[in-house]
Amino acid sequence: MSVGFIGAGRMAQALSRGFISKGIVKPQKMMASDQSESILDFMKKQGVSTTNCNIELVERCDLVVMAVKPHLVADVLQEISDFFTTDKMFVSIAAGVPLEVLETNLPEETRVLRAMPNTACLVHAGATVIAPGKFVRNGDASLVQKLFQTVGLCYVGTEDQLDAVTGLSGSGPAYAFATIESLADGGVKMGLPRDMATKLAAQTLFGAAKMVLESGKHPGQLKDEVCSPGGTTITAMHELERGGFRGTIMDAVEASALKAKEMGELEVQKQEERTQEMENEQANEEQKSEEKKMEKVEKKVKMSSPQ
Repeated sequence: MSVGFIGAGRMAQALSRGFISKGIVKPQKMMASDQSESILDFMKKQGVSTTNCNIELVERCDLVVMAVKPHLVADVLQEISDFFTTDKMFVSIAAGVPLEVLETNLPEETRVLRAMPNTACLVHAGATVIAPGKFVRNGDASLVQKLFQTVGLCYVGTEDQLDAVTGLSGSGPAYAFATIESLADGGVKMGLPRDMATKLAAQTLFGAAKMVLESGKHPGQLKDEVCSPGGTTITAMHELERGGFRGTIMDAVEASALKAKEMGELEVQKQEERTQEMENEQANEEQKSEEKKMEKVEKKVKMSSPQ
């Protein structure tokens, strides 16, 4: 199987490294397209073929990963649509672009999947959920899942879950970074050197996450196990509760999810407008063609009429 990346930015680079390091796809079987030669240079160093032509990539690859910014998706789809066939698979990691938009702009019955990875894929500790489209075949979703598992955790879900996934794991690294920064600031306030405080904070979150993933225990249980009666941790937890810590985190997930939903609805609206515009143009062309026919008929009638 050959894999192509339209857009060779950080996420495409992370995925290609994962595929190669796990032996899932050989570099000789991968290709990347981008308009930036400096970005393509990174791919070349991995042994990946490169091009500036998206059409060339589509023609040569079995699975195409759309890794461009969301606002560029419509133009790229229009460019490659005529060269896509149903024996190829299409995976989009563009946030907020629904399956409906992707499938509408590709040939009928194209095997389309959406993926919502996060930035931690860059260090092979990502969290991804993929959503299959309506024309995927048996084994397509599990294949794409296997690919994304090279850079972390990956679940197969449904598209109606992706907004919530965006709010939780898609935006989640930013919440974690802010938490690490806040913990480090607290350590500095209490006298620790900045470098030590930052590394202690990061390691603390890393260790806590590892305990959740490996112990199988509920996070609440693990939290209770740290909180000794009358101790420092339960006193600190009281301050977090007083400040609305958990409610604020939940609000952040909700806000991000609702924004993702809004972006998806906007993309659908744009697609409907593009479709209507194309239909109007087609109707205008048909009307002009009909008018020309009528003119020819009228001209013939005049020429054949007695003077």
